[in-house]
Amino acid sequence: MDIRSEIRNYILDNLMMGREIDNFSDSDSLLGKGIIDSTGVLELVGFLEENYQFTVEEDDLIPDNFDSVDKLFNYVQGKKD
Repeated sequence: MDIRSEIRNYILDNLMMGREIDNFSDSDSLLGKGIIDSTGVLELVGFLEENYQFTVEEDDLIPDNFDSVDKLFNYVQGKKD
């Protein structure tokens, strides 16, 4: 499974907890659609650190990195490079 799919599946399985959101795409705002809140961001941080073996710095906790599956994917790719 690729990184984008892993992130999306984590969000669907752990943060949405069975809630269905019409037409949820990888570019949709996770905050804007009510998919995550501040606790969800912390859960995402733990998931990223554990699965991709890097530390999420406090300065990295911005919407440009965490507000969509696409942004999360780009963030992880940048940390891995």
